[in-house]
Amino acid sequence: MPDPALSIERSQAKKADLVLEGGGVKGIGLLGAVIALSEAGYAFPRIAGTSAGAIVGALVAGYARAGKDLHDLVPVMNALDYKQFEDKTALDHLGPVGEAAELLIGRGVYKGDFLVSWLGRQLEQLGIETFGDLRISDEDDPGSALPGNERYRLVVMASDISLGQLVRLPWDCRAHYGTDPDQLRVVDAVRASMSIPFFFQPATLTRSDHKKVTLVDGGMLSNFPIECFDRPDSGSRWPTFGVKLSARRGAQQKARDAGTTIKLAIACLETLLAEHDAYHLDDEHVTERTIFVDTFGVQATDFGIDPPTQTRLYQSGRDAGARFARSWPPAHFTAAGVWSGPPAAPR
Repeated sequence: MPDPALSIERSQAKKADLVLEGGGVKGIGLLGAVIALSEAGYAFPRIAGTSAGAIVGALVAGYARAGKDLHDLVPVMNALDYKQFEDKTALDHLGPVGEAAELLIGRGVYKGDFLVSWLGRQLEQLGIETFGDLRISDEDDPGSALPGNERYRLVVMASDISLGQLVRLPWDCRAHYGTDPDQLRVVDAVRASMSIPFFFQPATLTRSDHKKVTLVDGGMLSNFPIECFDRPDSGSRWPTFGVKLSARRGAQQKARDAGTTIKLAIACLETLLAEHDAYHLDDEHVTERTIFVDTFGVQATDFGIDPPTQTRLYQSGRDAGARFARSWPPAHFTAAGVWSGPPAAPR
């Protein structure tokens, strides 16, 4: 277990909860923004993420729990070969016909096993397997007003297409599935959150009655869950910051390839993931606590991304995070990040 002296909640650092948007291979930009905030003196008690945001969030939460320097994550991410995420099945090697067959049989072109093995190894080195390893204890945060089911350093968004609703893992484990949230493997929740429909095979979870449910990418229902840590009262101790992998609304986007049935499906999904949560950005008190990372038209499924582009994305995130940190808080927010206008405070 980490030294209690390293507890985020007890540290003297400035604190902010984080919400990290999904974005596939663009996730390195999220890490750049988080590191810039860390360099500005922030620590992160809780992190929420979808898809790539869940991957980065799991690693950041794990490093924080272990008391490790977040800068050590940079070479880990730089060494990642994104092409390995396209872990083909035997049918995929038959070309477009095989991919179409795999889509019908397996409900996804790629297996998604590489993420489980790679992320599982990273978390194992940090002493983390289940969400129980990321629980916020009474010793960590004395007097916390958080409900018991929300006392975790990480929450991962997934879309339960069996129930037809968003699930927040591990928060909703007991209510929706009758299972112990402490026993859910972190990597299984992240695997569900990054399961882009048609691209990756969907994930499954087993309920307490032994029935299985099907989970896909959380971005289908909430790619940028900026509101998940909000609370209606004004008792916030620190703010929530969002990191969004796109420029502000109206920025020019790269055209999507829709030349085949599978590419058309992916293009439709990428459009959905990019625009579903855009309504949040109509609220100036959301945009003011959101870091916008320019991703230069890179698409979520550009798994052939080269190292120079990865470096450019990381630096873009770092620059955006540094600019944000210098300008926070706006005049109508308190130092703790509470809006001094009508009642609606971030937490």
